[in-house]
Amino acid sequence: MVTLTTAAATSSNAPELTFTLKSNELGGQLTNKQYINGMGFSGENQSPQLYWKNAPKEAQSFAVTVYDLDAPTGSGFWHWVVFNIPGNVHELQSDAGNPAKKLLPEGAVQSNTDMGTPGYAGAAPPDGPAHRYLITVHALGNKLELDTNATPAFVGFNLHFATLTKASLLVYGQKH
Repeated sequence: MVTLTTAAATSSNAPELTFTLKSNELGGQLTNKQYINGMGFSGENQSPQLYWKNAPKEAQSFAVTVYDLDAPTGSGFWHWVVFNIPGNVHELQSDAGNPAKKLLPEGAVQSNTDMGTPGYAGAAPPDGPAHRYLITVHALGNKLELDTNATPAFVGFNLHFATLTKASLLVYGQKH
């Protein structure tokens, strides 16, 4: 019997793996699934499927946000804010942002978006250049003591202090 040992697995010089966010649904552009159904759009209003790899071992929970950097508001626009995703969960399925479907893992909390309600609010960029949508997963050192009534800015404030590391996808959306 021969036992093989991989040097990288036992060496203290092994490269660190990068915390990474990915999606099987998204490339560089939003699909019709992620646009709102209304405001001149015929989208499906579904949050995207997302998964993350190489989270720090210290992560007690995760948060996911979707933010339109280019919304004509002076402060951007929060399309989705979900936190207290258990630390052993590393994927959210498509449409998990629909509160009626109850697709989020137990304990996860969706707080208000800039639409004033919890859950995913589909993209609805006005005519003009493409908007940048920043989708971020935060690895948190603890759970947040907030509920569905928390504003996106207040959740963001709390995320700032609880985040161990984060990973993002940048996708584009435009009115056709």
